[in-house]
Amino acid sequence: MELVCYKKCGTCTKAKKFLMAHNLTVTYREIVEDPLTLEELKEVYQRSGLPMKKLLNTSGLLYRSLNMKEKMKTYKEEEILALLAQEPMLVKRPVLKTEEVVLVGFSEEEWVEKLL
Repeated sequence: MELVCYKKCGTCTKAKKFLMAHNLTVTYREIVEDPLTLEELKEVYQRSGLPMKKLLNTSGLLYRSLNMKEKMKTYKEEEILALLAQEPMLVKRPVLKTEEVVLVGFSEEEWVEKLL
């Protein structure tokens, strides 16, 4: 199980605490230092089952500065994934990858349902 997170992200900290509290073994990966590749992002998108917008950190400064709300209307999925690979701070965090599931963002209810 791999947790892709950002060290200054409060939601990522909550996710780490959740995993530790449930004694789940996890490998941590800092998204800025070791970003998800385009292939990994394709896998996250496919396996998570989420719409493309849910993979984006819509509350981040970068989302607004790049005018992503407008780009989402015209960009193809492949273009958005390529942009996420180039700009890791656009990726919604945390991303938890297991053999069974891929979870994006932290919802304690969802994580309990899918992991425990």
